[in-house]
Amino acid sequence: MATPAPTPDADLKNFFGNQRQAAGEKKEGGFQENLNKRLQCPDCREDPPNLVEEFSSGDMVCGSCGLVLGDRIIDTRSEWRTFANDDQGNDDPSRVGDAMNPLLNGSQLETNIAFGEGMRARELHRAQNRAVSDKATKTLLAAYREISNLCEAISIPKTVQDSAKHIFKLTEDNRLFKGKPQEAVIAGCIFVACRQAKAPRTFREIYSLTKVSKKEIGRTFKSLEKFLQSNRDANVTGSFLMVDNYEATGTTGAAELCARYCNNLQFKNPHLMEKISKVLAEKSSSLKDLAGRSPLSIAAAAIYMASHLMGDPRTSREIAVIAGVSDGTIRTAYRHMFPSREDLIEPDWLAPKGTGRMDQLPPN
Repeated sequence: MATPAPTPDADLKNFFGNQRQAAGEKKEGGFQENLNKRLQCPDCREDPPNLVEEFSSGDMVCGSCGLVLGDRIIDTRSEWRTFANDDQGNDDPSRVGDAMNPLLNGSQLETNIAFGEGMRARELHRAQNRAVSDKATKTLLAAYREISNLCEAISIPKTVQDSAKHIFKLTEDNRLFKGKPQEAVIAGCIFVACRQAKAPRTFREIYSLTKVSKKEIGRTFKSLEKFLQSNRDANVTGSFLMVDNYEATGTTGAAELCARYCNNLQFKNPHLMEKISKVLAEKSSSLKDLAGRSPLSIAAAAIYMASHLMGDPRTSREIAVIAGVSDGTIRTAYRHMFPSREDLIEPDWLAPKGTGRMDQLPPN
């Protein structure tokens, strides 16, 4: 008996049916997790395995032998943390917002509306500013900007800037200079911060920077020094600022000014020139003829002598521009130092041990 020949439609139907059946079997088998497979240490071969997930390094480690079985393990635990015990104000910032700024008051967590286009956006911006405006914070921010601009103008480091800002905040919190111009308070804060950082600036330099009179800077400095000495406990505990353990400093010595002047004069060996000029300035303080003279002129005269002694001379006019004193003042101080050159200059600086030569010193 002859069988009927299959039609083309029947062949296509059987073909697609077989394809769907094969895809279903593959799908069922491909997405099933094999629970019989377990990660085991190849050295210990313990069952059950003693595996430890070190989330700090992202490694899967065998707890028995220490073999690393996997790296870059994803930490699936919750990241929520609390810093209530570490925060000094007993406030829990959790994981929201930036770190607390000790130079500002309040929670420092607020929303600002940008100034957009359109009348409604401008009205919303003004209304939000009126609602959250804090006059004390605005005053502090304006003072901080002024301190940063002034300090950057004369290349004062960031740490000294932060110290000056912290001193200003202490004065504002205690209302120390109520009614005094803010420019004078800022000038005094910068002066004190520089002294505490062992990078002193003279009254003349602060005056040329802030245009506050030297007399007013001196008054502010005296008040600040007395206030900081009597209120050491008022500073933030564990702060990164330099005024936590404030110590009163005397007048700025000539040796403290030599380092900065030598760097600005661009010597071939500024470190050696700084070392020699510091020793000369310290020894010159015992000379009777230089008693009562300004530390600026003594430091400039010491650098003038050291530069000629070591064969890298600078004229008195070049040093006068850097030190801020007149050319004649430097020469007068040097003339008082020249007769005592044998006592001021150490033998190790001269040949053959050193490179200095006494005959290179000018008579005036």
